[in-house]
Amino acid sequence: MDTAFTRRILYGAGVLVGCLVLAGCPKRPEVALAVPSAPGPAAATAPRSSANAVSPKTAEIPVTRPAIPAEAPVKPKPAAAAETGIKDIFFDFDNATIRSDQMPGLEQDFAYLKAHPQDKVTVEGYCDERGTEEYNLALGQRRADAVKNALVAEGIAADHIKTISYGKDKPFAPGHDENAWRLNRRDHFAMAQ
Repeated sequence: MDTAFTRRILYGAGVLVGCLVLAGCPKRPEVALAVPSAPGPAAATAPRSSANAVSPKTAEIPVTRPAIPAEAPVKPKPAAAAETGIKDIFFDFDNATIRSDQMPGLEQDFAYLKAHPQDKVTVEGYCDERGTEEYNLALGQRRADAVKNALVAEGIAADHIKTISYGKDKPFAPGHDENAWRLNRRDHFAMAQ
């Protein structure tokens, strides 16, 4: 009885090892076969001699699928700018002060909101991925409040502007370098419904 039990265990272990070996084998790449077509209608009707005939095996040309290209850097375009003419306002690292080079964009935003007093907007504050979640939420809120305060100081009704901070959530530009980070440190305008 002891040998029968040992045989069952060894047989089960062998089956298990065999399954693992077969499952671990690397997959062969998919290969499609391209068969050259006949040159024209005359070739289809002309008889071929057996000396000039090409066997199907030699006529098959293996074709492999090309590798998927690596992701190219994306240069995102703000939706609000395309739809309304409102521009995003960008900030320096770890700062909520509106930069002087962003003032023309802020003036354009003010002009749009002044010309459309019925429109209500939400100023969304964003940060790059560096820093803690809590710190970036607070920094994003300070950035949104800075833009709201500047617009209110120019005469836009405060009740037409809401603010929200997304911190480092919802990055605008993918990437982990300064090229992406500078695009993610921004205030974005969303039209309120």
